[in-house]
Amino acid sequence: MPRPPEYLRKIQDFARRELIGSEELLDSLAPAPLPLYGRFADTGLANWWMPKRHGGMELSLEESVRIVSELSYGDAGAAFTLFIPILTTSMVGWYASEEIQERHLGSLIAENGFCATLGSEHEAGSELARMSTTVRRQGETLIVNGQKAFSTNTDFGRFLVVIARVEDAASEYLAVLIPRDTPGITVDKRWDVIGLRSSATYQVSLTDCRVPAGNALRGNGLRILEVGLNASRILIATTALGIARRARDLCMDYAKTKTVKNAPLAANPVFAAKLGQFEMQIEVMANQCLAAAREYDAIAAGPNAGEEFLRQGTLKSAVTTKMFCGQTAWQLVSTASEMFGGVGYTNESVIGKLLRDARYVSIVEGGDDVLRELMFSRYVVPVSKRT
Repeated sequence: MPRPPEYLRKIQDFARRELIGSEELLDSLAPAPLPLYGRFADTGLANWWMPKRHGGMELSLEESVRIVSELSYGDAGAAFTLFIPILTTSMVGWYASEEIQERHLGSLIAENGFCATLGSEHEAGSELARMSTTVRRQGETLIVNGQKAFSTNTDFGRFLVVIARVEDAASEYLAVLIPRDTPGITVDKRWDVIGLRSSATYQVSLTDCRVPAGNALRGNGLRILEVGLNASRILIATTALGIARRARDLCMDYAKTKTVKNAPLAANPVFAAKLGQFEMQIEVMANQCLAAAREYDAIAAGPNAGEEFLRQGTLKSAVTTKMFCGQTAWQLVSTASEMFGGVGYTNESVIGKLLRDARYVSIVEGGDDVLRELMFSRYVVPVSKRT
């Protein structure tokens, strides 16, 4: 087997050192951000996908899949915290002015910082076009008002990208970059989430937040958000892969000490059949994540990548990967928890935490029912798009 590249060895070492065995801290909703994120920056891999022109490593999304699989093997919440800025930075990188990119992306890399996207709202739910957050122009200034329901990393982010409806044009939307220290940003609360508790997701109010008009990204804000979600959805799917791999290995470790009918559990044919099923599912999940990432990378490498992403919007591969991996991991880890018997329903085993962590994949950035409707309307109804 070939030796993994240096960046991946660093990730594996970090996961063993900081994540595996630290479940009590990682599952505690401790104050954010956890100090371990600073220690991750010491590896030199913070914001590993960022372009070289801004000082980043410019690792591909395919390489990001390998990184996130290893991080989420240790803890999916840590993985989510570390990669979710890709949603924000990809929107800024494709559609902000060069001056805005240099100012905000360059400093983000230099400071090993975080950023966040504010899109979701309580009332609008999955119908983002019904959002109530507004932006209006006053001379050369944009003024943003509203409340956003779920935004990860907001409180300690360097900047935010807020999706807002244009106040005097109900069918127009902007994506506006707002520095975190802008007056008028209030973190109302941190959500007490069921899984991914080492991450931090907030409800945020924006009251007369003023930024220069040049902070608006180029294009329709909802379409820009669609583009940004492609990379993050693929990596969210990848966390399901890491969780599933960890569950499989926990089952194998358990089988070394557990006996059934005076024989090791590992020799039991029912157990063996389930682990064989796990291995098949994990292989397909890995291949699907890598294939979706390669499609994304192929578009990103094109001469007019930003325009091509806008033309395509939501990538079918990103949606199907997230749906498939979320559903598969939930089924796999649920089965794994049953294999532990009563212990699988206690906090004595990590398997219960993995089950809670796996659930988020089918909920965030479009729940499965929302994505099913999207698949139907865009890829089933139009005959020309059927495969």
